[in-house]
Amino acid sequence: MNTNDSLIVKNNRAKKMMLWFGMISMSMTFAGLTSAYVVSSSRSDWIEQIELPFAFTISTLSLLLSSGSFYLALNSIKATLVKRAQSLLLVTLSLALAFIYFQFQGFGEIIAQGYYFTGAESSITTSYLYVLVLLHLAHLSGGIIIVLYVLFKTLKGKYSNGNTLGFELAVTFWHFLDILWLYLFLFVSFYG
Repeated sequence: MNTNDSLIVKNNRAKKMMLWFGMISMSMTFAGLTSAYVVSSSRSDWIEQIELPFAFTISTLSLLLSSGSFYLALNSIKATLVKRAQSLLLVTLSLALAFIYFQFQGFGEIIAQGYYFTGAESSITTSYLYVLVLLHLAHLSGGIIIVLYVLFKTLKGKYSNGNTLGFELAVTFWHFLDILWLYLFLFVSFYG
């Protein structure tokens, strides 16, 4: 192994570690928020159970499907099926946008039920719900930017000859976002 190979290996390892540090810190943020949710649930003004609208289930399915399409896109790029990878990245992007659309549909239904984020009609329960979901949406927005970046690099032919680290890191982060959302969805659905 020459010195350049060693530097590339070290650089790739550093990039992977930075991603893992970022994901761990995000996990800790959401662990803290869900812990606060649990502690706050003993308050007298806590709403026992908010039934999440069906739109949140559809959004969850959209996000899980997007994880599958992103993974298939990575496999396609590794097999040098570039056009297929590009199509699958567009599917991933479409499913991510569907997730966001159904999230807002779900919030519309929650608001229609009289549950608000702030103001006289709000409660600590709904405030936590909004913070959890909106914070996840902020992270997902970053994920969408990453999907667009990977798509752009794919269109420019940057992922070739085994140079797929950026693509792999993007897929790992996307899977993390999906797992995080699934945790939040199940937590809010069943905790009460």
